[in-house]
Amino acid sequence: MKSASVNDIRKELHHLDSQSLEAICLRLVKYKKENKELLSYLLFEAHDESSYIEQVKEETDALFKELTNRNLYLTKKILRKILRFVNKQIKYSGVAQTELALRIYFCQKILDAKIPLDAGTQLFNLYQQQIKKINDALATLPEDEQGDYTRAIETIS
Repeated sequence: MKSASVNDIRKELHHLDSQSLEAICLRLVKYKKENKELLSYLLFEAHDESSYIEQVKEETDALFKELTNRNLYLTKKILRKILRFVNKQIKYSGVAQTELALRIYFCQKILDAKIPLDAGTQLFNLYQQQIKKINDALATLPEDEQGDYTRAIETIS
């Protein structure tokens, strides 16, 4: 079975009544955790982006508590897990300011944890990739908003 295009789905959803639309959304949410998380974001958190950022930061802090500096392999593995979480939250939001705030926070937490980035190329590359993504996201913002983030970026670069 071939899936329909987004445009076709949009047109079909436009013709449905609210009860049918609700039933379809609930059925979609049942089958994938990611769909449920996205719908939760859209319904409950999208209206207040700053509290969403704070909530994600708290969850990131909890994940960073699992980090141990004893074993470099485990450190890399846990950092990748945290980064997957942060990337998922950024994808749900889709707002450039949220992306910048969360990526900068992730990099600050790496520096605060005193993780030896020069110990392995993977850790160094992971960190540098985040810096590159921060700079790319910063370029999409208007110039007056870029100034708010440049000081934070200078501290992690």
